[in-house]
Order: sequence, then C-alpha cells, then structure tokens
Amino acid sequence: MVAPNAGTKIQIQSYKHNGQLHRVWQNSLVLKGTETIVIGANDKTPVYESDGRTWITREPAICYFHAKYWFNIIGMIRNDGIYYYCNISSPFVFDDEALKYIDYDLDVKVYPDMTYDLLDEDEYEEHKNLMNYPLVLDRILHKNLDYLLRWIRQRKGPFSPDFVDNWYERFLTYR
Repeated sequence: MVAPNAGTKIQIQSYKHNGQLHRVWQNSLVLKGTETIVIGANDKTPVYESDGRTWITREPAICYFHAKYWFNIIGMIRNDGIYYYCNISSPFVFDDEALKYIDYDLDVKVYPDMTYDLLDEDEYEEHKNLMNYPLVLDRILHKNLDYLLRWIRQRKGPFSPDFVDNWYERFLTYR
C-alpha cells in the first residue's frame, strides 16, 4: 500500500458500508505516514457532509489511523484538556486521492479524565440491519471495540500521556 508523506496535506474520506460517501475533511497535514500508521493534524478544517452541510472544525486535532485495527482516534485539544473521539471503522487505505475508511457508526467519546461513553449503538444496529453486515464483520467490529477500550484503560497509543501534545508540537513546526 502507498503511504502519504509527512508534510503533505491530504483529504480524509469516510464512507458507509454500502459505499456511500459519508464525510470529507479537507487539508489534514500528515505528520507521520507509513503503510501501517498515519498520524495527521488539522485545525479549523472544512468538513463536508454527504447531505450537503459544511462545517469547520473548532479546535486543533491529532488524528490516528491504523491499517490493522478497525478504529481511528481523533484527539481534540481544548482549553480544559484533550478529548478523544474514536470511530469504529475499517482499517484505512490510502491512494493518490485520499485516506479512506468505512465508518461503522459505533463511537467512543473519551474525556480528559479518561472516562468514556459508548455512542450510537442504536445507529449501529439500524445500519447493521439495513446494510446487512455479515456476522463475521459484526464480530470483528466488537472485537476491535474491545481492543480500543483496552487501549483507553491502559493509556496505550494515542491515549498515552503526551502523545497528542508531542504530535501537536510537531504540527506547529509546519505552520
């Protein structure tokens, strides 16, 4: 698989299981790009929704994508600490057009004190039935949700102390 180069700006595209484009983030700066991991950053980035709405991110964020795990993690830097928004998703792929993944609705919001909420379980069940997720996919997604929750509890990967701050410092060197 091709990997984006550090220092380049890319588009991030989120799809649904049925192949429909869900959301697009413009101008994310790649801080690290390998075939396995992409770490990016953005701040005040335009986001385009599939229903035509557009909005702009409010705070700096460090984005973590993995080619093995079925989730991605966004660390949002706010005045009162780092909040994480985690998407249960397919592993990323990257081509010349964008970094792409399939969003499977289940989300985890993590607060600065590392407590968390599981979100959108009803939306997941609705889409699982509507789009006929195979049983093996359902098992993969729930197994990766368990991995993600373990990472949160163990402060692993992007949840480790200083991970977001260190990558944000690198992001600032590009400005």
